[in-house]
Amino acid sequence: MGMRRGGVGVGIVMQQAASAAVLGSQGAGGRARRARKSTRLGDQIFEAIVTGAGLLVLSLLGGIIVLLFIGGWPAFREFGFDFFASTEWDSVREKFGAVISVYGTLVTSIMAIVFAVPVAFGVAYFLTELAPEWLKRPIGIAIELLAAVPSIIYGMWGLFVLAPVIATYVQPPIQDLTMDIPILQDLFGGPAFGIGIFTAALILAIMILPFIAATMRDVFMQVPAIYKESAYGLGATKWEVVRNVVIPYTSSSVVGGIMLGLGRALGETMAVTFVIGNANAISPSVFATGNTIASVIALEFPEALQGSLKLSSLLALGFILFVISFIVLAASRFMLRPRLAK
Repeated sequence: MGMRRGGVGVGIVMQQAASAAVLGSQGAGGRARRARKSTRLGDQIFEAIVTGAGLLVLSLLGGIIVLLFIGGWPAFREFGFDFFASTEWDSVREKFGAVISVYGTLVTSIMAIVFAVPVAFGVAYFLTELAPEWLKRPIGIAIELLAAVPSIIYGMWGLFVLAPVIATYVQPPIQDLTMDIPILQDLFGGPAFGIGIFTAALILAIMILPFIAATMRDVFMQVPAIYKESAYGLGATKWEVVRNVVIPYTSSSVVGGIMLGLGRALGETMAVTFVIGNANAISPSVFATGNTIASVIALEFPEALQGSLKLSSLLALGFILFVISFIVLAASRFMLRPRLAK
């Protein structure tokens, strides 16, 4: 009898344990299902947020394009193709053309890239291959601080410091050397005012230098050490390593950094407005005065009346600047495509 009661007790305990295990598994399964539902809900919320962020960027970009085109449509309709071919900008007669400002924008930006890229490459090469460890950090911080200087400070410095230097010590010697050379005497001719396209391009080069140099420095440092050590082991010099190993490995990022600097140069406003002279004329001389799309908009926009043809022309110039920037970025992607495919 005692054994039967003991067996019955053990059976009851086992049944209770089994029931508890079943209930525990059901509870665990319920908690797991609730956790999965919570995770799916969190994923859905996160997906909605990031999707909204992406659509917000597209909508902002589309809104800017539409606003500029609609605002500039009266000027496009009034002048037609002549707006893109005319050098006239007369607020009194309401005759406007985009050639002078487009010319100034392209010339100053291209010259800025020509000035900035070799210096940026030299800085990046020095920091990654030649500079001692104690000097790398201070120079790197100084380069990054240059990017934080407001553009209006660059403009004031260019007007009061750089322009007199160019007018006194740069332009006259160059004109003396090129006085009797047919093409160069026109390219570097003109009165030595110190302000003009050359000064604006030089200021832009200084402004975009930190972006290009920092990008080159960072991508040069990402080259695997084994590649460079192998080249050194074969007897290559430092320049040969950079030319044959570093540059081919980082070419896509280098071009991207240059395009980033070009995009900054195309849209710069205040610094250029201080030193370019803001003259509605085209001259073959790089020392002559001129203007850019951004400088024209900055100077003329406050005086443009709502609904006037002048305001529409300024918005049309903004649309043209946007198109130029888009073409530059598209061209950079086209140039990078063969490299990215490899």
